[in-house]
Amino acid sequence: MRVQNGSPILHGEMSALENAGRLPASVYKKCTMYTTLSPCQMCSGTIVFYGIKRVVIGENENFIGAESFVKAHNVELINLNDEKCKKIMKSFIDKKPEIWNEDIAE
Repeated sequence: MRVQNGSPILHGEMSALENAGRLPASVYKKCTMYTTLSPCQMCSGTIVFYGIKRVVIGENENFIGAESFVKAHNVELINLNDEKCKKIMKSFIDKKPEIWNEDIAE
């Protein structure tokens, strides 16, 4: 949604929370966040801020985000190490490096 909405912050994690709308804090604490990649620093901070206790990532070969930060805040991080996710992300990075570099603030 970053590209589609012209937003500098709507990574998948942020977009999911935006779409969920305003919810009581108790709801977020019961949620699991599913992501294609390891969450970046911005998304990791948001996960911790909202008290999300579990994050399932497709892979972290193409990008390792702030995993140690998330784990240090008692968030369970599950890496599926999924080959299909790896292939999809590698293809995207190769085909659209300018968008990828914006995504990771480079």
